[in-house]
Amino acid sequence: MSALRQKMIEDMQLKGLAVRTQEAYVNAVLQLSRRFKKSPDCIDEEELREYFLYLKNEKQVADSTFSIALCGIKFFYEHTLGKEWHTLQLVRPDRKKKLPVVFSAEEVKRVLDCVHRFQYRVCLQTIYACGLRLLEGTRLCVKDIDSNRKMIHVIQGKGGKDPYVPLPDHTLMLLRHYWLSHRNFTWMFPSRNGLAAIDETAVQKAFRAALRESGVHKAASVHTLRHSYATHLLEAGVDLRIIQIYLGHASPSTTAIYTHLTSVTETQVNQRINQIHADLWG
Repeated sequence: MSALRQKMIEDMQLKGLAVRTQEAYVNAVLQLSRRFKKSPDCIDEEELREYFLYLKNEKQVADSTFSIALCGIKFFYEHTLGKEWHTLQLVRPDRKKKLPVVFSAEEVKRVLDCVHRFQYRVCLQTIYACGLRLLEGTRLCVKDIDSNRKMIHVIQGKGGKDPYVPLPDHTLMLLRHYWLSHRNFTWMFPSRNGLAAIDETAVQKAFRAALRESGVHKAASVHTLRHSYATHLLEAGVDLRIIQIYLGHASPSTTAIYTHLTSVTETQVNQRINQIHADLWG
């Protein structure tokens, strides 16, 4: 590891950034360095400006990808190198507010029933059943499963939060059955050699293949299972504040987006609108 990368990592540790955030920021600076084929401390402000225009106009990366690139690069230049460049103050990601795609409960079952490899199906079902992010699911450790309390401890979740989330009985039984097939005492979903966690890319590919086979025509990803989990809890009457805690959201406004996605909410709003008009002109 280079001294420059080590210094950036130490700066992020001092700042209290989560390990996954550190990894994303280091990767953002690495991609910048590869673009210009030089050490990032040798890149000037004009090249940095060119790079952000390249991401926006040529590569047309997703808003989330652009935000991570900006945050990582900005941290490196401002905190690790101590540079105060105007470009870093000027650049902003697009603020497009899009409602996430969600599955109905029936669609979740249709998709997951089409995951044919047992390891991937159990992993994806756990992600949905507990509202996990992809990496939280694939890197789940055996010690983080509290069978007595029927809870999962999400270690080093996004934002540095480590929430406990409920573990449904059916999923707990499924995990126990799956664990007997490998008996790894560290990873719930171990790689083939058992020394690391399962590759998240393989899980993503399995999900995409299942989505195509299921006939569910939605622009979905593994993260759609997490969105669906939150939406289904809200439809079932679970308090929004409780859902916020389970998801590890820092702000209630982040969780509140799911109120716009539930069929229950839509029905209640339509009933209220109809009642208003009935009172006026009925």
